[in-house]
Amino acid sequence: MDFLAPFIEVYTPEHFKFLLEGFGVTLKVAAISIVLSFIIGGLIGTLRYARIPVVSPLLAVIVETIRNLPLLLIIFFTYFVLPEIGIEMEITTAAIAALTVFESAMLSEIIRSGLNSIHKGQIEAGRASGLNYNQTLRYIILPQALRRMVPPIVSQFISLLKDTSLAVVIALPDLLHNGQIIYAQKGSYVIPVFIIVALMYFIVNYALSLVARRLELKQS
Repeated sequence: MDFLAPFIEVYTPEHFKFLLEGFGVTLKVAAISIVLSFIIGGLIGTLRYARIPVVSPLLAVIVETIRNLPLLLIIFFTYFVLPEIGIEMEITTAAIAALTVFESAMLSEIIRSGLNSIHKGQIEAGRASGLNYNQTLRYIILPQALRRMVPPIVSQFISLLKDTSLAVVIALPDLLHNGQIIYAQKGSYVIPVFIIVALMYFIVNYALSLVARRLELKQS
């Protein structure tokens, strides 16, 4: 019974409600970041694929720089450095901004690689049929590439959801942050709190991984 005591004390309706509130923040931050990073990453990836003079090489430098920086550093920069130059954001906005910047760079590379995977003959066939470059990209290249890109994009979204936990360093009131508050009450709370926190992350991420796996099977 002594072993079960911490679990009984932690697994109360009040604590579950507090953890769910934090998980709601986690999902909100992840959802907004996913939408924004998909839009921005898609635009960057497409522009890089188009190989526009000056623009594409500049974007390549920016993307490679961001991809080779730790996400934690980007979070610190967004929340602590930007205010020094007059750009202040509250915690949730800073977390979304940092995640969006980092994930946009990652997704842009997935999208660019997906576009490059389509044989160049498809472009030539589209142009030969009377379509201009933009129409060929929109109606021929993108639909084929998107089918190939969906599994890795979903996998990247899973990584993004897990990466939201890093925002605990700027006190984002997410699932991990609220879990820390609970186990800080007593040292014996650590194991039961982390078990339930890990389980909540696992359920959502495992569901997304099943979606990614099913999409991969459809592509095979």
